Amino acid sequence: MTGSVPPPAAPNVAEYTVGEIARAVKRTLEETFERVRVRGEISRPNYHSSGHLYLTLKDEEAVLDAVAWRGTVGRLGLRLEEGMEVICTGRVSSYPKSSRYQLVIDSVELAGEGALLKLLEDRRKRLLAEGLFDPGRKKKLPYLPGIIGVVTSPTGAVIRDILHRLNDRFPRHVLLWPVPVQGEGAAEKIAAAIAGFNALGPGGPAPRPDLIIVARGGGSLEDLWAFNEEAVVRAAAASDIPLISAVGHETDTTLIDFAADVRAPTPTAAAEMAVPVRSELRAQVLEDARRMVAAMARLGADRRMRLDGLARGLPRPPQLLEAAMQQLDGETERLALAKDRWFRERADRLAAARLRSPAQVIEHTARTLAQFGERLRQSAGGFLKREIALFGRLNAAGRIESAARRRVADAQARLDAVAGLLQSLSYRGVLERGFALVRDAGGRPLKRAAETATGAAVEIEFADGAVGATIDGTGGGRAGPPPRREPKAPPRGRGDPQGSLL
Repeated sequence: MTGSVPPPAAPNVAEYTVGEIARAVKRTLEETFERVRVRGEISRPNYHSSGHLYLTLKDEEAVLDAVAWRGTVGRLGLRLEEGMEVICTGRVSSYPKSSRYQLVIDSVELAGEGALLKLLEDRRKRLLAEGLFDPGRKKKLPYLPGIIGVVTSPTGAVIRDILHRLNDRFPRHVLLWPVPVQGEGAAEKIAAAIAGFNALGPGGPAPRPDLIIVARGGGSLEDLWAFNEEAVVRAAAASDIPLISAVGHETDTTLIDFAADVRAPTPTAAAEMAVPVRSELRAQVLEDARRMVAAMARLGADRRMRLDGLARGLPRPPQLLEAAMQQLDGETERLALAKDRWFRERADRLAAARLRSPAQVIEHTARTLAQFGERLRQSAGGFLKREIALFGRLNAAGRIESAARRRVADAQARLDAVAGLLQSLSYRGVLERGFALVRDAGGRPLKRAAETATGAAVEIEFADGAVGATIDGTGGGRAGPPPRREPKAPPRGRGDPQGSLL
């Protein structure tokens, strides 16, 4: 007899969703590995465009994914590269989307001195290629700075050594900018201190230093790493104020030593480089003063000796005057003799001239004029003869007669033309056509009836003569005002015989 198989009983195990499992694993990892330090070699570092850094840590046994968020990447202080051995500090978490666990990095430090040295050498080469270590950029230190700025820790022995050494050599004003010299954020604060000193201006709350000393005591490579950071090196290279690097002991070398204007083996040596020894300087000034006084004394003695030697070679003033006086006497005698000789020569020349009397001069002039007159008469006679002969050859009479006839003919033609024009314009031609010219008693032409008056005497001129008449007031005329008094006309027969129509 066969029977049915009963279903299996439900197991006594809790049931989870995939998301619940992922969240539980994430929570377990974060609680168990809340703070861990993981050492490994970097593989496939990826700086994402979002600012996050993704990488893988590996060793001989396993690999571990890691991530550094954007805010953490800016605080790492170094750029992670393939093959670097580092120690990463952070927490272990998971990424549920892919069921992977990963290390969320908070900080990174290089593991081992070899890795640090490799990173240091790579950074040195890169900054050297940029020209930050160029010797031509280095500035000369001031001989005696008035104010010295010191960038160091305020609690260490470095600042005390610097102040003590400055006080022994040549006390100066010291302006301290306190900074941490190692640890997280030290590099940024050191760079800010160098830039802050350079930003100080005259007349501000704090004086601008003439010299900057960046100092730190000795330590390991990791302890001095802040002075190898790029921000510190660039700040030192960009400083307008001369800068002395005094980091570590004589055997320690950091990148700021290459960018500084002068490298000091120790902070105490930096103080010695900054100022001279006051006692030595005072002794040097006294020695220079003594040497200057001795040199001036030697110079004065030498000049006096040379002056005495030159004076011995010069003649005495009386001797110079004796020769000059003797020469003056000789010149005076020669001048007197020359004067007498000159007057005698002028007298002899005047006597030899034999001056003539005025009568002789007049007679000589008259003879000369007579001679010139005779020569002029002869020349004029010859000239006239030549001109008459030339005129005779030219037939002057015939030419003059012909020219006269032409001038008379031309004048007659012009006269006829003017007479014709005068005849055409004369008012007598109008009278010949039946018109008459009326004049008043004063001889003034009357042009309108209104210019006449009853009983006035007028003269009427016709082509063949003139008759008198009296205005009786009949006809189309009308009495008008008495004629105006005009200037008396010239009597007929005088002036223009032609008269006027107007």
